[in-house]
Amino acid sequence: MIVFAAMFWALIHHRKSKGAVAAQFHESTKVEILWTAIPFVILIGMAIPATKTLIAMEDTSKADLTIKITGSQWKWHYEYLSHDVGFYSILATSQDQIHDRAEKQNTYLLEVDKPLVIPTDRKVRFLMTSDDVIHSWWVPAFAVKKDANPGFINEAWTRVNEVGIYRGQCAELCGKDHGFMPIVVEAKAPEDFDNWLLNAKNEKATAAADEQKLLGQTLNKDELMSLGEQVYMANCAACHQPTGMGLGGVFPALKGSIIATGPINDHIDIVIHGKPGTAMQSYLKQLSLKQLAAVITYERNAWDNNTGDVIQPNDVQSRIEEK
Repeated sequence: MIVFAAMFWALIHHRKSKGAVAAQFHESTKVEILWTAIPFVILIGMAIPATKTLIAMEDTSKADLTIKITGSQWKWHYEYLSHDVGFYSILATSQDQIHDRAEKQNTYLLEVDKPLVIPTDRKVRFLMTSDDVIHSWWVPAFAVKKDANPGFINEAWTRVNEVGIYRGQCAELCGKDHGFMPIVVEAKAPEDFDNWLLNAKNEKATAAADEQKLLGQTLNKDELMSLGEQVYMANCAACHQPTGMGLGGVFPALKGSIIATGPINDHIDIVIHGKPGTAMQSYLKQLSLKQLAAVITYERNAWDNNTGDVIQPNDVQSRIEEK
């Protein structure tokens, strides 16, 4: 605006009709030096703070907390390095909402079962990688968007000033359920975060002790079927469909399939180890022994499969030890 104002002022007040005569300073050494030196000084003055800012943006050193983020189809795995705490974060939006059988919430497709929890006023370093294809961890409020590439580690960091819930999504087209891979981060005050971290460690120890107790117990079919349906809907329905019919040519059906009605050990093996070269991933580290036993029991008895098989946590543990 200032440049245009000066230009039009000069055109009006120094026009030829008013007898204006152009100044002659052709090949003036002083002018040449001035219009070269002044922009150079301005550029240097801009470059120094800009370079410092760019370096600071990529500097992940001196972090108070480091979290490893692993993307997989289609969920996020968070590991708090040096704290022995980790968990998977999975879409929590119900299948009824997704298929328009229930009213949608404001956080539709932007809610998870377990959010990433970080402290405020601390530098948090993120290490991103992937188990399968390229994903991208993107939280706009943090100005963080980094690809998670299989076989590589990318770094980013943030410092959150305000307590609250921050949401994002996978920003790289990563397959059929790319749109069902949300990110939810809960920022807590430092003292609240420390308490949460301590509770998470205690819960992990308690869960491990409970699993050991389960190995000597026999769970009834109704309990396993109820839990198995919940696990299936959260982890398996996206590919194999809630009806167990799968998607033709892409994801095999479980209803009446050789896996769900054939040898039990083969069924356990594919659930705990996955199938290389396909989207069927290993659930050994994602689910507890009870959840594994429950979902296998559910798949063998749902959709008129009706094998009557009841898989116990001890059966899963025995198969893991055999392998």
